[in-house]
Amino acid sequence: MKDAVAQPNVDTGVAFTTTHWSVVLQAQGQSSAAEEALNKLCRTYWRPIYSFVRRSGVAPEEAEDLTQGFFSLLLERRDFDAVRKEKGRLRSYLLTSLKHFLASEHRRATAAKRGKGQRLIPLEELEMSGRREIEPTDALTAERLYERRWALTLMEQVLRRLKDEYDTAGNTELFDSLKQLLADEVEAPSRAEIALRLGMTENAVRQALHRLRQRYQLLLREEIGHTVAVSSDIEDELRHLIAVLRT
Repeated sequence: MKDAVAQPNVDTGVAFTTTHWSVVLQAQGQSSAAEEALNKLCRTYWRPIYSFVRRSGVAPEEAEDLTQGFFSLLLERRDFDAVRKEKGRLRSYLLTSLKHFLASEHRRATAAKRGKGQRLIPLEELEMSGRREIEPTDALTAERLYERRWALTLMEQVLRRLKDEYDTAGNTELFDSLKQLLADEVEAPSRAEIALRLGMTENAVRQALHRLRQRYQLLLREEIGHTVAVSSDIEDELRHLIAVLRT
């Protein structure tokens, strides 16, 4: 029986003082650490930006160009003094900045400035196959679509980190089975079916699922912590994202 499941060797604590967004907010002048942190955040959260631009009535190719242009400008201007004046949530800061960018954007006049021909944020996933997956197909407003894409992207990031931990511990098959229960998928196998397939007892599967959920919740709060300035905002942001996904 495989009742003793190897657990990921991870630190269960959450450090808020070194999160990506707090590094950006605390930067003084030209900071390479802040630039690196903002670059990482942009690479992670470009999908909500692209979705907002598309829902604003922009064609796919131009939306991709504008998304790239927005991030290029954000990273090149290194204006962290202005960033620090914003209230502490990356989600709100990016949306406000994007609205200003789109309002003042004149595509022909600024095309040459966008990264000087270099793609600072390589949006390779915006190939046709990947683009179709994130094209807006519902009736949500641009802002609500942005919020929903933001929440989904954050959760995808958490699942990616969780999978990496289980892969490292040699528990890939266990993770692939349990994640269906974590997401309450309609066609998810029962605990009994998973136990039979993996050679475990149902009780062992139940315990493994409990540990998975605990780790997921911890990583979710940690990932949210990367997008807020102070740890006291995490629970409010979590409640907001849950509400967004329920509407």
